[in-house]
Order: sequence, then structure tokens, then C-alpha cells
Amino acid sequence: MTVDMDEWLSYEPQPVKSKKTLGPAVVISIFNQKGGVGKTTSTISLGAALADTGRKVLVVDFDPQGSLTVGLTGNHDITPSMYEVILGQNPATDVILKTRVSGLDLLPANIQLSAAENLLFQDLGREFSLQRALSPILDQYDYILIDCLPSLGLLAINALATSKYLVIPVQCEYYALKGLGLLLETLDKTQSRINPGLSILGLLATRVGRSLHHRETFELIVDGFGEQVFHTLIPDTVKVSDSTIEAQPITEYAKNSNAAIAYRKAAAEIIERVEGK
Repeated sequence: MTVDMDEWLSYEPQPVKSKKTLGPAVVISIFNQKGGVGKTTSTISLGAALADTGRKVLVVDFDPQGSLTVGLTGNHDITPSMYEVILGQNPATDVILKTRVSGLDLLPANIQLSAAENLLFQDLGREFSLQRALSPILDQYDYILIDCLPSLGLLAINALATSKYLVIPVQCEYYALKGLGLLLETLDKTQSRINPGLSILGLLATRVGRSLHHRETFELIVDGFGEQVFHTLIPDTVKVSDSTIEAQPITEYAKNSNAAIAYRKAAAEIIERVEGK
């Protein structure tokens, strides 16, 4: 397909007439098997931007590194955590934390979660452990965003089995494009064997600089995936790193920055694609 990039990037999401008012929550995995693509930052920022629209949002830290938890609390060792939730030792309602953003809650994680993957292999229906854990709280939220670890192991499969949609952060670099092939193969297998209702909500270009290479790579992404690509580019800026150090979403830390504006626009695109159907 031939795309007018200026027209593509100037697209504005259409307002949704009626706002979603709680459950069952739309579950979205923020997923890419490649690390360093802005996955956790996007989960935090999109969650906060969605909450700013008046929607009730839960972000789930499903990565043993616990970066999402640190990025919202500054604490890397909160217990109980997703480890206890995924193993059925604590209900999610006992572990959920409020964040400083109104309407945004967190299910925290820490390094213990890495041990849970081995323990889950002993369970019948192990691919649906996360689904069972989140099922009792679906009616309490409009959106649940899952920050997935960069791998294709059992934890990632659990996230895909639980989700209705994928948002795929992708850097505008050639090697990042090559990795999308493996991700799409995983998606196909998940759809055919575990979750036929799973689909891609959108590819989100992250950490975009001003170089011609970034622009040309983004054009290749749009040429290859068309309307599955969000019209929003998330800029690469030090303010995002600074916001993580301060344990705040960029939409709170630097509300008028280009990155905050971009994430609010991307959240509006999510609302349009989910609720505008």
C-alpha cells in the first residue's frame, strides 16, 4: 500500500459518544518478545492516559523484573504480589494497590514471579492460571493492561490466553521489524490452540527519533501492517526516563511534553478502536 505519511500522522481519533462504564474489562497485553522497546513505559503511560479519561484501569505487572511496579511505586519488593496471585495463594483483590493516578490501580510483581513459571508447569490448565486469577475482578474495571515479560514462555502464554487484544510496541529499527515475524507466529499458534478471540489492536511505534532511518522504518511498518498500526509516534525523550525515576507516568510528570501528548493520543486511538466499533 502507498501511504501519505503526513496525512497518516495528522490523523485524529474520533470521539466516542458513550464512555465504557466498568466490566467486563477489556484485557490488553502490551507484548513484544524483544526487550527495550518501551513496553513497560507504554503500559504505565497508556494506563494513566486511559484513567485520565474517567475510565477505571488496572495495570498488571507480569514481568519478574518488576519494572512496572518500580515505575509506579518506586518499590521493587512489594509483597504479596503477582507470585501469590498466580499461584492462587492470595486473591487479586488483596494484592491490588492504588496509585497516585486517580482511577489507576496496580497488581505488583517482583523477582519471585520467575519461580512461579516453573511451579505452574505442574498445574492442569496452566495456560489459564492468569485468566482464573483475574476473572473475579473483571467487573471492577473498564480496562486491564498486562505488562508482559520479553519472552515466549509460559507467563507470556498466560497473558495471551487471558487477553482480547495485543498492543505491540515496536521500535522503528530494521532488526525490530525482523523480530515481528516470530511474534506473529506465536500469535497464530495462540489463536489456533488457546485463544481464538485474540487479535492485534495495534502496533505502537516507540522511542522514535528524528532520523531519516526512523521515518523510513515507520513507513515500512505501515506498508506491511496498514490500519493495524497506530497513527501515533511515541518520541524518544529523556523525560520518560526521568518520570520512571520519579515513579510517575509521563502524563503526570511532564503533562505538556511531546511524549505525554503522544501517549494521550495513543490512548484515544485505543478507545476509538475498542469502544467505537
